[in-house]
Amino acid sequence: MNRKPDVNMEIEEELRNFVVDNFLFGQTNEPFSYDDSFLEKGIIDSMGVLTLVDFVREKYAIVIEDEELIPENWDSVRRITRFVDNKLSSRARASNLVPTFVPKG
Repeated sequence: MNRKPDVNMEIEEELRNFVVDNFLFGQTNEPFSYDDSFLEKGIIDSMGVLTLVDFVREKYAIVIEDEELIPENWDSVRRITRFVDNKLSSRARASNLVPTFVPKG
């Protein structure tokens, strides 16, 4: 991951809390790890993934392309964290490359 570990930990916690609150309805009787597959563990179905995508899009103000809606990006807290981190890092790099207009005189 590209960003500071504490930022990634914060993203992981925000994502985990969203999943617990919205898909497990606050119940954490059967804990899941940051690497557990949402689909394999039955935590989120395909419609739930769309809810999760909307949350991530709004929370982190990132553009998510249709071709990015793949399990490699969306099937665990850790995968989503990595995806968000990459998007935020790319945006930061791109903003540093934009030339700034400085008027002469």
